[in-house]
Amino acid sequence: MRLRIKICGLKYAENIQAVAALQPDYMGFIFYPRSLRYVGREFQLPGGRPWPAARVGVFVNENHRNIIYLARQHRLTHLQLHGNETPEFCAKLYQAGFTIIKAFGLHGGFDFRLLQAYKGAVHYFLFDTLSEGYGGTGKTFNWTLLNGYQLDVPFFLSGGLSAEVLKQNTLPAHPQLHALDINSGVEDRPGWKNTLKIQELLHIIKQYDHEIPG
Repeated sequence: MRLRIKICGLKYAENIQAVAALQPDYMGFIFYPRSLRYVGREFQLPGGRPWPAARVGVFVNENHRNIIYLARQHRLTHLQLHGNETPEFCAKLYQAGFTIIKAFGLHGGFDFRLLQAYKGAVHYFLFDTLSEGYGGTGKTFNWTLLNGYQLDVPFFLSGGLSAEVLKQNTLPAHPQLHALDINSGVEDRPGWKNTLKIQELLHIIKQYDHEIPG
């Protein structure tokens, strides 16, 4: 099974187009005003060429109406919920026709049984490094924690991923590992991605395509 790639935290039109040309599977745009990578109120996705990637909007404790409005305005295909959203909240957006990614920050005492309630309300989970700021730490978590995840819902792996990290560490051989979520590890500055770093990372990831179960 092919390991998919999400480049998240994109913000600037020229850079968005350059990253899109590399054909990642997912491109993420943050609609959380407290993030350094917040796209802003005047944000518009650049046009002029077909989009090869799924468009992911990242939201944190946003209200349902605003999420739907922004998703339709920006032609988002996926909604990544990075706050304290309940299974019922996720289900409403799921039923509205969006693909739902629910994020959780992992730590040593994390109880994976809590995720059972989200089955049928999300399409994917995203596992990130626990932080008070809802992600964006640039740090990896202890991947052995994933041994406790037994559900059949695929997940994105996030948290400080970069070419350097992947050179020094072997990705977890988990059957539900669907995609890597890349953000600060390929940046020159918040919101501006370095395409050479992305190309290097894509080259490294190709070696995993034949190693992932599925």
